[in-house]
Amino acid sequence: MTSTFDVKAAVFTGPNERLEIKDLKIPATPGPNEVLVKMAASGVCHSDLHALDGDWETPAPMVLGHEGAGTVIAVGSEVIDLQIGDHVILSWTPSCQRCEYCVSGNPVLCQLANDTAYKHVFFDGKPRLTDGDQDVRSFLAVGSLGDHAMVPTSAAIKIRKDAPLAQAALVGCAVTTGIGAVVNTARVEPGSTVLVVGCGGVGLNVVQGARLAGARQTIVSDISDEKLELGRTFGATHTVNSRNADLRESVNELTDGRGVDYAFEAIGLAPTIEACYESVRRGGTAVVVGQVADGVTIQIDPFVMSDQEKKLIGSNYGSTRMSIDFPKILDLYMEGLIDLDSMITDRIQLSEVNEAFEEMRQGRGIRSVIEY
Repeated sequence: MTSTFDVKAAVFTGPNERLEIKDLKIPATPGPNEVLVKMAASGVCHSDLHALDGDWETPAPMVLGHEGAGTVIAVGSEVIDLQIGDHVILSWTPSCQRCEYCVSGNPVLCQLANDTAYKHVFFDGKPRLTDGDQDVRSFLAVGSLGDHAMVPTSAAIKIRKDAPLAQAALVGCAVTTGIGAVVNTARVEPGSTVLVVGCGGVGLNVVQGARLAGARQTIVSDISDEKLELGRTFGATHTVNSRNADLRESVNELTDGRGVDYAFEAIGLAPTIEACYESVRRGGTAVVVGQVADGVTIQIDPFVMSDQEKKLIGSNYGSTRMSIDFPKILDLYMEGLIDLDSMITDRIQLSEVNEAFEEMRQGRGIRSVIEY
């Protein structure tokens, strides 16, 4: 009989239901190209809330969570680049390292991950967790809202051991998604003007990315004055409360009627995506970073797109190359060039996860981090 390991996790049982804290089982011996990770920390991310609130069609039961870091405690028989005791950040896009996307330097578009991890199963099409006789999936093949996680080895990125794991967990999603959208996807040039719509965890890291890239003007927009002030803390030069002012008119005023070079939408709403596109200059680029609910569509004028050569592009996970970018971003933090400490507004226990999601619904704080 296969030996198992106990996992305490927050289990999604259906949309608009509270997560249930349950004791699950996981194989004690990882598959040939998998590792077992003892979780140290997990961020509570808005993508999990999309599943929890029924915005996305999500199978149940499932352990949510995809932004985490921890320590490797077991490795599969064919794993050669990780060993027991390594500190790792988990990636929610495990890469096969063989498809055309992976070998061309675009692992976030991995075909195998799209066919499996995005369906919350492993490369063999099966989950790893069980609740009695019932299979339990792991969100994006991670499931970081549990105190242990089995992941493909390509989803466990080795990092320096002197970095705090609570901050490192955030690199697994919000930080990389935001900074990467600027540096990797849009490739913002020094001296550019930038608009960031949404001052949540991802948006604030877009702001940090713009500062790293040398933007001379970074305008942030939100409906919360508290969030706008956080935008300034992370590097914004101007703020617009779009509850009280028209965003496009405000951007025009701040850019002498020209519009911004780059606009980043970090919420996931049709009106704000459209507003970003309309706020960029002729030849400018609008980047969709936020994740929308199922079925959402936008309307843009294709004549304006061709006549003014405006670009509307998407950014998935900051177009990151996980094994390169995760350690690099963590180095930037350790050298004081980006701020991860201020992103953690609440440190909580797993039992408080439902309250953390309610805080997110109310727009409070930046990131709640579960510490195991």
